[in-house]
Amino acid sequence: MTVSMNLGKDSYDIVIERGALGKIEDYIDLGKGKALIVTDSGVPAEYAKTVADRLSGSVFTFEQGEKSKNFDTYKAICEKLLELSFTRSDAVIAVGGGVCGDMAGFAAATYMRGIAFYNIPTTVLSQVDSSIGGKTAIDLGKIKNIVGAFYQPKKVIIDPDVLATLPERQIKNGLAESIKMGLCFDPELFGLFEKADYLDHIEKIIEASLKVKRYVVEQDEKEIGLRKVLNFGHTIGHAIEASVPFGELYHGECVALGMIPMCGESVRPRLVAALKNVGLPISFDYDREKIYSALCHDKKSVGKTVTAVRCNEVGSFVFEQTTPKKLIKLI
Repeated sequence: MTVSMNLGKDSYDIVIERGALGKIEDYIDLGKGKALIVTDSGVPAEYAKTVADRLSGSVFTFEQGEKSKNFDTYKAICEKLLELSFTRSDAVIAVGGGVCGDMAGFAAATYMRGIAFYNIPTTVLSQVDSSIGGKTAIDLGKIKNIVGAFYQPKKVIIDPDVLATLPERQIKNGLAESIKMGLCFDPELFGLFEKADYLDHIEKIIEASLKVKRYVVEQDEKEIGLRKVLNFGHTIGHAIEASVPFGELYHGECVALGMIPMCGESVRPRLVAALKNVGLPISFDYDREKIYSALCHDKKSVGKTVTAVRCNEVGSFVFEQTTPKKLIKLI
């Protein structure tokens, strides 16, 4: 199926089809242009090779993980584009998860002031969330996504078959973003995670999640208003992520934890039950000072306040101006 993102001149299609990777040339037509396929060492190498072979492209591979989402990797990608004499007629194609999409997208957004970017997400998290919407960024120090750009892809191609190679923890990690969208917009989607057989509905989960995000992005592409709702769980989640040793908690696990304090009393028990059902964490031992410091550096801060999102009823949300001191008390 195809879901269309309607953003005027920056509109694009999101294709969801099993086996799409093996016929990627049906979805990406570069004409005479060149392609650099950007992937990381955690993605099965055959995925990038398949795309490169079918599009006559080159492959750039960086070390997997958030630790590579930095200026050094960004510079290396740009240097590779320069080495291959890329021009504005050429394209960067991400084959991987959210880190890969961010790195490839930010390089495409800034090399020669912008060349074509295509995204082929290979993780649950990137398929249900980060591959669409145009957010590209890198980290600076321990602050996530603080340097970046809004840059929409030309197309997103989602092949659910690639999820078969994902470790179970990574699948659960990605589903936190879908739970977030269900809580704020779609009670039916959230209800799937309360069922024991939630994984049997993975394609429905992907489609419903993308439709929620499409609606939000179409209303507010540059995160001036409504799109801030997609930060539900992230304000505290990013602070948790910055406070723990690298790799101890995955991004989606931190978002899961970050949602719990931001739910109303009637919603919280249902969320905790759903997180348990999926296998996501509901508690952890935290360092108050490290989390407080990260909250103070949240990129959504305006002066001494930050816009947080609360869910007081499944399928709805409210924005709330708060402070790091109030948030740390909620944790």
